[in-house]
Amino acid sequence: MNGSIHIGTSGWSYKHWKGLFYPDGLKEVEWLPYYSRFFNIAEINTSFYHMPKHQTVLNWLEKAPKDFLFCPKLSRYITHMKKLKDVEEPLHRFFEVFAPMQGQMGPVLVQLPPQLKWDYDRAERFYSGLKKEFKTFEFVVEVRHLTWLHQDSLTQMARYHLGVVISQSGGVFPYTEMVTAQNVYIRFHGPGALYASPYSDEMLQEYAHKIKAWARQGHTVWAFFNNDIHGYAFADAQKLQQLCQ
Repeated sequence: MNGSIHIGTSGWSYKHWKGLFYPDGLKEVEWLPYYSRFFNIAEINTSFYHMPKHQTVLNWLEKAPKDFLFCPKLSRYITHMKKLKDVEEPLHRFFEVFAPMQGQMGPVLVQLPPQLKWDYDRAERFYSGLKKEFKTFEFVVEVRHLTWLHQDSLTQMARYHLGVVISQSGGVFPYTEMVTAQNVYIRFHGPGALYASPYSDEMLQEYAHKIKAWARQGHTVWAFFNNDIHGYAFADAQKLQQLCQ
């Protein structure tokens, strides 16, 4: 049975997209409805930096079509400040805010800090907590330290059905194409300058072949472009959409 493919960008609220993607004169409150004409999914990057208000989440849901999906990024307070330890209370706060979105939500993105090495016990407590308290949500993990790509770590993720993010960054971030869950989640950060370089047609074609193969194997594939500077993200996402048809 074939899976599905979802392609979008890492956020949509970029002022430097005015005149590039968003028409001049289009009000900021209309950016999401406009974005949703081209893509049916988006990452929410702002939730990594600060918790959105409950009303903000409701506003996003109101402005997006009913079949539009969001992938929120877990708060950096949990990942970078608390480093996954003693995070029950902030996790509950995060999901209380995003609870209304659950019906239109893809996997929650957990991005780890670069200095945090894999530790079995720390990861085990965090993963088991997610599965116990938030079992109706799905999660993917983007690692920044190579130890998280050791086989024991990947096996641990697979046991909890956590997808390891395929993080394309031109070699800057740790990279693997190991599939550890139903969800295959790809983030395109830029093949040259981080967040500021476009993908060649050849690279996009290469990933399109892989994405379609994963979908044929029954996986749900999520692909997001984070190379937003100069507007490369939306252009590359549209190209990949065409190549995956």
